[in-house]
Amino acid sequence: MTATVLLVDDHPVVRSGLRAVLSADPSVHVVGEAGTGEEAVALARELEPAVVLCDLRLGAGMSGIDTTRALRDLDPAPAVLILTTFDRDAELLGAISAGATGYLLKDVPPEDIVAGILDAAAGRTVLAPELAARVLQGMRTPLPRLTEREVEVLRLLATGATNREIARELFVTEATVKSHLVHVFTKLGVDSRSRAVHLAQRQGLI
Repeated sequence: MTATVLLVDDHPVVRSGLRAVLSADPSVHVVGEAGTGEEAVALARELEPAVVLCDLRLGAGMSGIDTTRALRDLDPAPAVLILTTFDRDAELLGAISAGATGYLLKDVPPEDIVAGILDAAAGRTVLAPELAARVLQGMRTPLPRLTEREVEVLRLLATGATNREIARELFVTEATVKSHLVHVFTKLGVDSRSRAVHLAQRQGLI
C-alpha cells in the first residue's frame, strides 16, 4: 500500500528537499505541494491525500495550527503530520489539540519522516517519547492565562527594556508596570525577569 502525501511548507527549497527524500521510497507518493495554509486546504479537498505533511509557520495567512484544524474538518479528512523546527510547548499542544496525528522535528533522519507518514496514514499517533511526555504534562498543567497587557509587558521585557522604558512605551506609570510584573511572576511561578521571559517564550506566550 502506498501512502499519498501533500507537502505544505512556505519554503520551496524545503518542499523540494522533502519531495526528493520521499520520492526515493516506493511506499510514499507525493501528490502535491502547497506554500500556504489556504492553498493546502484547497489542494487537500481536490487531491484527497492520506497524509498532509505540514510546517507550523506558513508566513502570512493561516498558521500551521489553523491549517491543521481546517484540514481535519474536511470530508474525507487527511491525517496531519506536523514537521517543523519549533518545539515549544504551546505549539506542540496547539497542534495536537487542533487534530494533528503527529509532530516531528525537521532534524529527524529521513527514514523517520517516511515511517511517520506511514504510521499517520495507518491512523497511528506519531510522537517521539519526549514529546509525548510533554503533551501529557501539558494536559495535566494548563498554560497560565495572562491578560493582554501582561503579555505586552512581557514582550517588552524580552527586548531588555527597563520598567521605566516599558512604562513610557505603554503610557502607564512605573508602579503599574511593577504591579503587572508581580502578577506575571505569580502566574508563571517564577521569581525573576529572565525566568519569566524564558518560560513565556518556551510556552509560546510571547
